[in-house]
Amino acid sequence: MKVGGLLASAGINIGLCVLFLSLYSILRKQPQNVKVYFGRRIAEEHNRLRDAFILERFVPSPSWIVKSLRCTEDEILETAGLDAVVFNRILVFSIRIFSLAAILCVFGVLPLNYFGQDMHHVRIPSASLETFTIGNMQERSRWLWVHCVVLYIISAVACMLLYLEYKHIARLRLSYISRATSNPSYFTVLVRGIPKSSTESFSRTVESFFTKYHASSYLSHQVVCKVGKVQKIVSGAKKVYRKFRHFKGTAVDQRRRSITFQCCFCGASSNSFQLLPSDFEQESEKPDVNDSSLVLPDEECGAAFVFFKTRYAALVVAKILQTSNPMRWVTSLAPERDDIYWSNLWLPYKQIWIRHIATLLGSIVFMFLFLMPVTFIQGLTQLEQLQQRFPFLRGILEKNYMTQLITGYLPSVILQIFLYTVPPTMMLFSTLEGPISHSERKKSACCKVLYFTIWNVFFVNVLSGSAISQVIALSSPKEIPMQLARAVPVQATFFTTYVLTSGWASLSSELMQLFALTWNFIRKYIMRMKEDDFVYSFPYHTEVPKVLLFGLLGFTCSVLAPLILPFLLIYFCLGYVVYRNQFLNVYCTKYDTGGLYWPIAHNTTIFSLVLTQIICLGVFGLKESPVAAGFTVPLIIFTLLFYQYCRKRHLPLFKTFPAQNLIDMDKEDQQMGRTEDLHERLHSAYFQFPDMDDVPLEGFHAVGRDEDGSGTSGESSQKESTNGNVDTKDDLSHPTLDGLPVSRLRNVVKSLATILRPQRGELPV
Repeated sequence: MKVGGLLASAGINIGLCVLFLSLYSILRKQPQNVKVYFGRRIAEEHNRLRDAFILERFVPSPSWIVKSLRCTEDEILETAGLDAVVFNRILVFSIRIFSLAAILCVFGVLPLNYFGQDMHHVRIPSASLETFTIGNMQERSRWLWVHCVVLYIISAVACMLLYLEYKHIARLRLSYISRATSNPSYFTVLVRGIPKSSTESFSRTVESFFTKYHASSYLSHQVVCKVGKVQKIVSGAKKVYRKFRHFKGTAVDQRRRSITFQCCFCGASSNSFQLLPSDFEQESEKPDVNDSSLVLPDEECGAAFVFFKTRYAALVVAKILQTSNPMRWVTSLAPERDDIYWSNLWLPYKQIWIRHIATLLGSIVFMFLFLMPVTFIQGLTQLEQLQQRFPFLRGILEKNYMTQLITGYLPSVILQIFLYTVPPTMMLFSTLEGPISHSERKKSACCKVLYFTIWNVFFVNVLSGSAISQVIALSSPKEIPMQLARAVPVQATFFTTYVLTSGWASLSSELMQLFALTWNFIRKYIMRMKEDDFVYSFPYHTEVPKVLLFGLLGFTCSVLAPLILPFLLIYFCLGYVVYRNQFLNVYCTKYDTGGLYWPIAHNTTIFSLVLTQIICLGVFGLKESPVAAGFTVPLIIFTLLFYQYCRKRHLPLFKTFPAQNLIDMDKEDQQMGRTEDLHERLHSAYFQFPDMDDVPLEGFHAVGRDEDGSGTSGESSQKESTNGNVDTKDDLSHPTLDGLPVSRLRNVVKSLATILRPQRGELPV
């Protein structure tokens, strides 16, 4: 590829980025998009923007960038949790290390590569990108020691920054544990593999076991039940009833008329619904929705939540082996209530290891099936092979702009399109493994996506680029380092364009929220549906692997092909601003792993460093520079020793909770008199069918309508309150609140439960 092809790809992506950033700064100001770009703030603050015409709404502005940069780490921690802070620290580490690498390599290594051989240099736009790589250096060149010194500096600084970040995040994790004094999961142990008895129920079996072997610390327990479809229907009806119950006695202007609009697809008119008159009945005459007859009996499973009197006792029980059979009475610390993946708790524990093997085999098969599109993509970067295989394309490929487009932009775009299928597939595999929590499922999917992208984006592209036949490339494992040394400088041009298309463009797409924006438009203006309260959580399983992959590309190409570093540094800086904005405004944190993504990032970074050093060792060997190659071997050993030290020093804090902290928290509870209150909360903390809390819908008020009936079906008219002031925060309104059939809905819920089975035993606690 020539420099002109790279410039063409950069120009296209820069134009797309500027366009998307400008559109975002306009679209975020429109009231109809408030749920798309401020989903978290709307969900937590319960406020809404007014639909008023302001010229500023249609003018791009960088105000969101300023607000994102002013946000502190403590604000992110409070708003989005520790996982968001960890992701932010990954970006900070990348900015720091690649800023240093860009300065050293662009101003120190790149000129040596370009003038490495005595040759006539053409104009830079017509020059091949390979002239900027280490492949352009002469064999036995006396300047290769510069590459070795730069490699030492980058590796040493990277290890130092990694240690500081590991120490900082470990301190944040300890603070995260200590702050959660009322977290019921610290007192709770999830028990699976409970043996089934022909004479006793699961509840009685659990009680007998723990009162016998953990009598001093055992408090109570709750057996997990398998939820039936009817119970789900009843729970949904109860939730709807509680929502409608808020509207009792609400006065609404009866002059409101039916609204007619044209369906966007078929053109037929559609009338809004009309409510039949219904009088509210007295509460005393109707049964309570929380009556036990509304709760259906369910089949008990071989899993239970066991509550203990202290956090330390729960930790001890969770970590020790309960019986001589490791497949029975398997204990682990319970996740938080909102984090539990209930459907996987019903799975027999004996199936888990089979599911792990099956999903591993499925992931491997999917990984090798992905070789076909990658091989096709690499064929696009080699014009000679394209002309040989498709002779009818010779006339098109002879045009300069078509050559730049096909070699510089098209391959990475096609690869990115195929990669969109990877996260959903890996999430499916992770679900089939049987994780007990949503966070565990997402973390497992993150690891799978990371391994997949590193293999297919880096190794397969490198090996297939040097020889289209991957089988030949992988036939001799001893030759893989030398093949990487030959191929990485050549494929660095593809990686540079991949950073532009998959990096810059993906950040613009993330900021624009194209999928959510499109769905919001369809729901509002085509399907005429009301807004829902659903807010997305941050997709760590897609974004963490992407950032770590770009870090791998940066390390491996820093010394060999430094031209990638400026584009990579721009990606990390832009990502730092974009992701902070998304954490503050868009995504809602539903569960948190407590910083468990950092060990994944640390291990991947160490792998990237060692891989870079091995490739440089092979390159120095190919260039016949024994001094540089000899000094690289100790660097590999020191990096591995540093990795082992971090595993011993910091990693145990991310695998379990320190007993010292838990004991101090238990003593503090006893001194403050909070122990009994915490024990009382445990009885309902993990109730499988919790009462649906009333949905707060403050600010609903009667809304009149003009005599001419003006207005639209999509938005409610805003009226002033009785005192003449307008409520700027809670200006929600609803046109059809009067006459809601609450009593009939309540009767439906009651009748549905009564027909099926009227009685149900209480859950053991």
